[in-house]
Parts: sequence; structure tokens; C-alpha cells
Amino acid sequence: MKFDTPAGPNPIDRLRVVGQPLDRIDGPHKVTGTAPYAYEWHDVTERAAYGHVVGAGIAKGRIAALDTSAAERAPGVLAVVTARNAGELGKGKMNTATLLGGPAIEHYHQAIALVVAETFEQARAAAALVRVTYAREPGRFSLHAEKDRAIKPEGDTPADTAVGDFDSAFASAEVTLDATYTTPDQSHAMMEPMASLAAWDGDHVTIWTSNQMIAWSRGDVARTLGLAPEKVRLVSPYIGGGFGGKLFVRADAILAALGARAAKRPVKVALHRPLIANNTTHRPATEQRIRIGAGRDGRITAIGHESWSGNLPGGDPEVAIQQTRLLYAGEHRMTRMRLATLDLPEGNAMRAPGETPGLMALEIAMDEMAEKLGMDPVEFRIRNDTQVDPEKPERPFSQRQLVECLRQGAECFGWHRRAAHGSVRDGRWLVGLGMAAGFRNAPVTKSGARARLQPDGRVTVETDMTDIGTGSYTIIAQTAAETMGLPIDQIEVKLGDSAFPASAGSGGQWGANSATAGVYAACMKLREVIANRLDLDPATAEFVDGEVRGGGRAVKLAEVAGDGQIVVEDAIEFGDLDKRKQLSTFAAHFCEVGVDALTGETRVRRMLAVCAAGRILNPKQARSQVIGAMTMGIGAALSEELAVDERLGFFVNHDLAGYEVPVHADVPEQEVVFLDEADADSSPMKAKGVGELGLCGVSAAIANAIHNATGVRVRDYPITLDKLLPGLPDVA
Repeated sequence: MKFDTPAGPNPIDRLRVVGQPLDRIDGPHKVTGTAPYAYEWHDVTERAAYGHVVGAGIAKGRIAALDTSAAERAPGVLAVVTARNAGELGKGKMNTATLLGGPAIEHYHQAIALVVAETFEQARAAAALVRVTYAREPGRFSLHAEKDRAIKPEGDTPADTAVGDFDSAFASAEVTLDATYTTPDQSHAMMEPMASLAAWDGDHVTIWTSNQMIAWSRGDVARTLGLAPEKVRLVSPYIGGGFGGKLFVRADAILAALGARAAKRPVKVALHRPLIANNTTHRPATEQRIRIGAGRDGRITAIGHESWSGNLPGGDPEVAIQQTRLLYAGEHRMTRMRLATLDLPEGNAMRAPGETPGLMALEIAMDEMAEKLGMDPVEFRIRNDTQVDPEKPERPFSQRQLVECLRQGAECFGWHRRAAHGSVRDGRWLVGLGMAAGFRNAPVTKSGARARLQPDGRVTVETDMTDIGTGSYTIIAQTAAETMGLPIDQIEVKLGDSAFPASAGSGGQWGANSATAGVYAACMKLREVIANRLDLDPATAEFVDGEVRGGGRAVKLAEVAGDGQIVVEDAIEFGDLDKRKQLSTFAAHFCEVGVDALTGETRVRRMLAVCAAGRILNPKQARSQVIGAMTMGIGAALSEELAVDERLGFFVNHDLAGYEVPVHADVPEQEVVFLDEADADSSPMKAKGVGELGLCGVSAAIANAIHNATGVRVRDYPITLDKLLPGLPDVA
């Protein structure tokens, strides 16, 4: 199905199933333990062995000597895989570093060996017997130290943009701000580790894994192992969190396949928690300089945003300037990205890459500018709204309700009660209110599905789309039920298998809209086949209550199927609507904090997100996505930081004891409001993504609330108490 004109009325608009706050259809499987996650496939193979990964003990250099003899003689050991005996390996398109290192070492904890044994305990014990001697080389481990040597990166996203004459406009502006902000390296810290089970059948390999993007990763497994793609099958129906860390193939999948080939048995591999932070990917640190110039009337005349980040050679930058290109008006504009070469582990996508760290800086800068102007922060943002792409004014937004988000949020939250900085006390607590705008693009991408009408009138949908806890099973079932005129319990959804048609996958905030649109396309094709069988006009035939109605007849779907199945396959293919119009989502985040006047301890007391994100396919699930994102924003604001050892080049706090994420006691009252919106330019579903939007801007809202509570402005995340204590008011 081609989607190249705005969506008109269609079966989804009935909203009998789509748009309803239905419970997750996969919920019972998850709470009863019958949903198999990657390490829990106990009955798909026989005699599975266990692999334990050995990670490099240096960040840069070479392996001078590798002795695996003691490990090979250890009890239960079946094989030890290293770069010496693994055979020739390629590198996936999506990987910056190789997944099995040696003799060259590209980053700390890069996998250099896999020990395979009968039991996990035997594999772990034998892995401790592997002896490695390294030739260490000097490395570059500090973004700040390498900043001046950073280069203009190549890639799909332009590194620099310029409109008008920023330098002159900024120099002549009546009110200016020039400030630098930093965000640290962050870990995905998902609950489920990266894990895989691999089994060979001749020269075909099946990998049961935890992966967000099946089609991408199938191709990368094939490239790495030197196989044709049709000889690789990936299965990933349930994923215990990803946040972007499982977008691409990681070492567990490749090593499980190599281990299974060496041991001639299925092999199961999980990356143990202390290995994940350095062996896999993370959100790179940034240093950002923001300059804003405005007139006394509060209208921005010049806005410039420069960002520096680092990565391994061949890696990409953190695109923290993305939102600044689109969020606020301003005739004279400049954005610039620079990329430093670092020898730290690979930086890559983490939930809402670009906009998350970018808004952590930009939305503090907007508050600082409002203060300089003597304006309310909400009003300052409203005054600088734009309904067109500021860099390309001929290109309007498809829909943009940022002002409505800001106004409704201010009213719901009681923003009028916000007082002067440091003036509100609640016992020993300094209390403040803060807010920030939220922004995340809403891209779309081709997505396919297969639909089967069964003899009993049920419909089965198959697509390699994944569910990372976001509710893909349910919204896909809702889409099929709405399109086919069936109750949701008459829909069966099968996901996460490369044997199914390739979907959008879960990432980039494109998954829900694109994947459901692909299912809609397949179901509309199924409707057409059914109508033609009954000599009905597909354009006027009605599918309702399990029947096909038209021409004065009503035929049950079960009767149409007869004794067999009707099977169709289709995909949604998007035209250039997203080129002619800007597809984006918007939010307003508000929060209240208390800061202990004696210790500087910060507690978030309440939070509100007002979101404009197209048609909400399932409000209950969407709310869960947003409050989860808001919780992530608390961590980014107050505690999350991968601490870099700049001498040895690794993240020191590489486990959940040292990398501090929010726990239940940190999470306050959270409220989510969705504006009524259906974007006909986005897809036949008229939906957009929302799961990443819920994070964008949250941390800045907390930072601004802390400033309102204490009068202390912190520009370096996370906002820990040591950064607040020197500036807290005297309470003696």
C-alpha cells in the first residue's frame, strides 16, 4: 500500500477498538512466566551448553599473549572461542567496533573469548582461567581534553546548518545569553541483559535473542558470519527493555553462534551485568554551547547551538542540536556538531538520541533567557512558537500543538503559584516549580505484515515487529480488529521472527505508527480478497461484528474462509509527505521539587506531561510509556552518570550498584494528558510515536525547578548535591 496523500476517512476512524485503553494482550503471559525471554528458551533445543564471555582488560592496545589451555582442560568445557580460531569474521553495518576483539583491542571489555561448558558455573569458572597479556597503548578518554581536535562529522544528518547572519544578529541583540552545558555518558540499564541462544542446522543458524530490529540485525549477523541472509533466522518475541541498547547485534548473539559451531551444540550466552556498560553501547557525553539573542519584546532574533561529543573511529556523533533546528522561531540561526575520537566504548542510540541531551541544555537556556528578559518561561516559549520549519519556512508542520500543550499544562499544574527563586519553604525543604518544552520527531518507515483469515473466522497477524515492553502486541491486535470488524480476542498476533515480513522494528519513535500502518495495509488487502470472493465492491463492503456486509447480504468471515486459510501480505510504503511537511511530536513538562536546605538532597514531588502526538492508539499503554520516560528523566537529571576513568579508559560504575537509576521511592505523583489529535499526514493510522517524547525535556524541567527552589543554577548534569551545596541559602 502506497501512502503518498493525506489519509482520508478509513476503517480505523471508527475507534471501536483502536484508541481504547485496553489491557495488554500479552500481560497474562508475562505475569505468569509463560512469555519466553531470550535466556528462557528451554524447550526449543536439546542439550544446550552455556557460554561465558571474557572481556578485554585494557581500553586500547593489543593482545600480546592469550593462553586458553587451562580453561580448555577445566571440567565440563566444550570449546573456547577466540579470534584465533573463530574463522574470518566480517563486521555488521550497525557496529562501530568488532564484536570479537583480538589481537587489536578497540575498547575496554571488548569480548576476546567465549568459554563454552556443560553448565553456566563451569563456563564461568573456566573463563577465570584464561590468561591474557596485553601491550597497552595510549588512549583518548576525555571529551573535554579532545574537544579542540574534534572534527566535522560525515553522515546522513548535516553537521552544520546556517540561516541568515547569526554572528551579526547575536552581536546586535538587545538581550543575549551565552552559556555552556554538559551531559554525561549514560547507560541503558535495561532490566533484561543482552542474551542469545544459538543453534545450527547444517549451515543455517537460528538465534533466539533480545533484539529490537530484526531485519537490520539478521543482515548484520549474516555479514559478520559470512552467510547469506536466508541462512540466518532471528527470533525475539519478548524483550525485557532495550531503550536503544538492543537496536543492533551485540556480542552475545555472534558469540553464541560461534560457540555453537565450535561445540557442535546449541549454546546460550548472556552478557553478565558488569560487562554490559563497557561491552555494549551507551549515550555519549556532550558539551554544548548555546547562544540566544532576543529583543526586549521577548522575540528571539538569533539562536545558535553547538555540540561536541565523542566516539570510536568510524562512530557517529550525538546529534544534540536536532531540536534546535525546529523548535523555536528566530530569523538568524546556526547549529554545529563536532565529533572527537575517543577510545571509550561505542556511543550509540539511547532513548530519544539527540533530543534528550539536546533539550537538557536548550530548555535550561530558554529559562535563563526568560529570566534575563523578565518574562514568564511559559510565555517566552509561546512567544517564539512557529508553525513552519524555521530553517525552511516553505515547509509547514503537519500538526503542531506546542502552545496548547504549554497553556493546558500551566493551567493543570497550577503554574500561576510559581514564586520567586528561593522564596517557598516547607519546613526544611526549599520548594520550586519548573517546566520545559518537549520535542521529538515522528519519522515513518516501510513496514510489512502478513494476515491470515483462519477457518474459524479468526485473523492471525505475522510481522517481525518487536515488543520491548511498549505494547506492540496489543496495538497491532487493535489495528487488525478494527480493520477486520472483529473483537480483539479474535485476533492472534505473532511478532519478532525474521521468518515474518520485515517491519519498521522498535526504535526512533517510528515503530508504533509504522508497524500498525503495515498491519493495516495487510488487513485492507485481506478485505479486498474477501470482498472479491463474494463479488462485492471492496470500497463499499462493510466488515463489522465478524461479518462482511454488502449487496443486501451478510456473510460470516468463517464462511468465507471455508476449510482453508486466506493469506495475504502487504507493506506500507511512504511517499514524500514527510518531506513536504515536518512530522513532529510536542509536549510540555512540568514538575515540582523539594531541595533540603541543609543537605542539598533533591526530591521530585509531582510531575505532569501534556503531549500532542497524533492519534493515541491505546491511552493506557501510551500513559505507561510516558510515565516510564518521565522516570528516566528523573535519573538523567539527578543521578545517572557513567563515571570515566580517564587514566585507563573505562566506565568505573559498570553495574546497577554503582550506576544509580531511580527506584520506587524516587518516583512522585505523575500525571499525563494527551491532546486530541489525528495527523492525516503521518499514516493511515493518523498516529505518531510518544514513548520517546515522554523523556524529551523532563530533565531540564527538573533542573529549572531546582533553580526556582534554591536560586542555584546548575548547568552540568547530573545535578548532585555537591553542585548545590555551595550556593544554597544560609539557613542558620
